[in-house]
Amino acid sequence: MSNARVYYVPSTNLMGRGCLKELPALVKELGQTKALVVTDKFLNQSGLAGKVLAELDTIDLEYVIFDDVKPNPTVQNVYEGVEVFKENACDFIVSIGGGSPQDAAKAIGLYVTNGGDLRDYEGVGKTKNKSVPIVAVNTTAGTSSEFTINYVITDTEREVKMVMVDKNSLVTISVNDPELMVDKPADLTAATGVDALTHAIEAIVTPGAFPVTDATALAAVEIIFNYLPRAVKDGHDIEAREQMTYVMFLAGIAFNNAGLGFVHAMAHQLGGVYDLPHGVCNAMLLPIVERENAKRDPKKFRLIAKAAGIQVEGKTDEQCADEVIEAIKALCKEVGIPSTLAELGVTDVDLDKLATNALADACAPGNPFQPTKEEVIEMFKEIASPVVMS
Repeated sequence: MSNARVYYVPSTNLMGRGCLKELPALVKELGQTKALVVTDKFLNQSGLAGKVLAELDTIDLEYVIFDDVKPNPTVQNVYEGVEVFKENACDFIVSIGGGSPQDAAKAIGLYVTNGGDLRDYEGVGKTKNKSVPIVAVNTTAGTSSEFTINYVITDTEREVKMVMVDKNSLVTISVNDPELMVDKPADLTAATGVDALTHAIEAIVTPGAFPVTDATALAAVEIIFNYLPRAVKDGHDIEAREQMTYVMFLAGIAFNNAGLGFVHAMAHQLGGVYDLPHGVCNAMLLPIVERENAKRDPKKFRLIAKAAGIQVEGKTDEQCADEVIEAIKALCKEVGIPSTLAELGVTDVDLDKLATNALADACAPGNPFQPTKEEVIEMFKEIASPVVMS
């Protein structure tokens, strides 16, 4: 039996204040001729996408803009992007935005080279051919979609968020310049920041963890507890913004190579059925799922507690786990994360459907234990109350 580990990360990654300025030269080196720019209407109309395109204009890059990406991109959304790509004879993609444009871009890039039915891509390693080259410019600190092998697309017919884990989706260049993030609203900063915390913690407790992923994930936990409240309080705190870009990268390369678990498996269902923001769903579920994980195996929570700044000397692993759960709740409350689905406007919850789909989610096998359907329903109930449940 082999103990070999495969570590996936894009070949080139720009990080730090002002790193966007370095992008044109790298794009020129790619030798591509025309880009499909994948973004959303807000980023395009607000001028943020324009900041990126202004840099690319310095090398006279030819491009066409596709800005119809939805907050939770759909199968049809992807097909529309593919059509624009082909109609305009593009040969690579520049994605600008947070998780939604990045996920859409990866799906578009893979579909161009593989074709077929996008629904067949759901799961692990379902495509044969590498994506067209993608230059991924990130504008939020949390999802890590711009450099991981994961992407998520909503199948509206089944009301399911399809999780794709595919090394063929890996981008060519990722860009994380905190100067592109300073105007992000507090609620988005909070949601993406706790999304990164979820990535880190799930990557630590999963059986797929190994020393390299533990090191990056624990570093991410430490920085999040120190800097996320600052970034939420003052979006122009450039030091906090920069630290959160490092967090996103650290947590991302951890889960990209170790895997995720039932927080994501459950959160994906809330996004697929109720079109809710992914980071918020993760944040609401994180303390609930990790409490259950800790009941089965609390050892890793001592490491998490220490990274979170919790005193661990003289405490049992179980006590450390309890304090980690409370620290997560306190952090979420401090940065303004909702705690129930009712606060997000959900008035009726189909618990049976949510639980059934969560058990089939691609992230589910990475959890430290495999819950029963009844146990998943009970976890969903904790964020559903006082919503009508069916």
